[in-house]
Amino acid sequence: MMSDCGDRKVPSQCFILRMDHLVLTVKSIEDTMAFYSGVLGMEIITFKGNRKALCFGSQKFNLHEAGKEFEPKAHKPVPGSIDICLITETPLEQLMEHLKVWEVTIEEGPVTRTGASGPITSIYFRDPDRNLIELSNYITDSKPH
Repeated sequence: MMSDCGDRKVPSQCFILRMDHLVLTVKSIEDTMAFYSGVLGMEIITFKGNRKALCFGSQKFNLHEAGKEFEPKAHKPVPGSIDICLITETPLEQLMEHLKVWEVTIEEGPVTRTGASGPITSIYFRDPDRNLIELSNYITDSKPH
């Protein structure tokens, strides 16, 4: 049996439920925390002594400072190496105004893309390490059925 994931098929016996966390390798943990908490409203948490993470929903970004990573780690962790899409229910027009206040340059968008569950509208910008951040709204059919 197969299930849909965008335009491709994935095995229905997939063992993965959801993502829990990912690790961001950054030049400055302080700059990264300021950006993600201020610009995107993520909560900063401290765990295992003085390790830092950025929480949102039921996920988090653990932060590793370049050259001071925790083991085990990615084979070649470097700042600026991710390209991630984050889903929001906040209208993109409102987020674009918020980004302007924070002097964050929008590189592209709004543009239509394909998310894991269907069509999305996205804007793109970069964090302090030049990671590409895509913020997206799912496009919903508001016509009566």
